[in-house]
Amino acid sequence: MKIAAIVGSNRKESYNLKLTKFLQKRYANRFELEIVSITELPFYNQDIENTPPESVTQFKAKIKAADAVLWVVPEYNGTVPGIMVNAIDWLSRVDRVMIGKPSWIIGASMGNLGTVKAQAHLRDILFASGVNSPLLPSNEVYVGAVHEKIDAQGNLIHEPTVQFLDSVVNNFIAWYDSFHAAISATK
Repeated sequence: MKIAAIVGSNRKESYNLKLTKFLQKRYANRFELEIVSITELPFYNQDIENTPPESVTQFKAKIKAADAVLWVVPEYNGTVPGIMVNAIDWLSRVDRVMIGKPSWIIGASMGNLGTVKAQAHLRDILFASGVNSPLLPSNEVYVGAVHEKIDAQGNLIHEPTVQFLDSVVNNFIAWYDSFHAAISATK
């Protein structure tokens, strides 16, 4: 399975990027995880949606080619970062490459609640008609106090969090397989 990871932070030392790279290494034998950058995307503009710049074309092609999308969302001012919303705006227009594409969400912050508010808002956005992405149910991953759980090399060192991620990954793969089988049966 090929999963495209969209990290909603453009900070070089982003904890969410570190968490994504940890997943990429830890589960390399379970799926291929490609981090698809959104930092070069221009602001969405309807005037150019039918003839977008190459950065948008390449971004949408990578998402379209993926079997699923992992949304790694930080929380800014209690909601989804603008850079991530901008990426979704591009994905929701013209060819609407997210419709029907399975998704799952994780997020980390230095606060105790992780990214609870941002993830709730992101769920609403992913269910919008231009996106309409089926979402892994009941497997919320809110990594709070992440600065105490990741070491200087970017390794997640908090064993209860690692074990929880193991179970969520197992649940996602099982859910994806059943979702894919159901879709294949209707064709």
